[in-house]
Amino acid sequence: MSSDFETYEQDFGTITAEVTNKIGKIPKLSGEEKTQLVLNVDKQLEEVRELLEQMDLEVREIPIQSRGMYNSRLKSYKQEMEKLEKDFKRSRIAYSDEVRNELLGDDAISSEGQLIKLREERAHLLDNTERLERSSRRLEAGYQIAVETEQVGQEILSNLHTDREKIQRARERLRETDANLGKSSRVLTGMLRRIIQNRVLVFVLGAFILLTIILAIYLNVRRH
Repeated sequence: MSSDFETYEQDFGTITAEVTNKIGKIPKLSGEEKTQLVLNVDKQLEEVRELLEQMDLEVREIPIQSRGMYNSRLKSYKQEMEKLEKDFKRSRIAYSDEVRNELLGDDAISSEGQLIKLREERAHLLDNTERLERSSRRLEAGYQIAVETEQVGQEILSNLHTDREKIQRARERLRETDANLGKSSRVLTGMLRRIIQNRVLVFVLGAFILLTIILAIYLNVRRH
């Protein structure tokens, strides 16, 4: 399981290095060339997001005692991803001095203030967008936690229902055992009573036979 996580880590490192390099080139370009590079970086960032999702799934499958280390690494990768996205957004509205002068021509100096103001407004807009995205991610994380909590609750209820059925079956077996013990006790009591009765009868018969023999001997001796 951890080997898959490390494979994703290697892919993450390779792609993010390429993205970082391309983000640095975006402000130096313009026109179609810049558009193509922006699309390419956006596609690679999507691949990085998918890698992070895969790593997140892998971490959930790792035993709890080893999960902490991988969670820390995953957290640092997510922070790195957030920084890349932030840099990427800024790079799309940034221009190098050469490109800016080429776009503005002779009005470069006079339009410098307007360009700075425009960049500030765009940066402010990007900050607001990032806040919304962070809020959205927190809501998604909260929803995921709620779903997982509900699943855990359902599992607990299912386990409790199963345990209740086991306890009920055990009680039924205990009642059956008590009933069988009661029957056995009554049978043994009856057998013991019959044994005592038989012994008393044998004793009485033996006493009667003994008395008869004694009486016969006495009568026989008396005749002689």
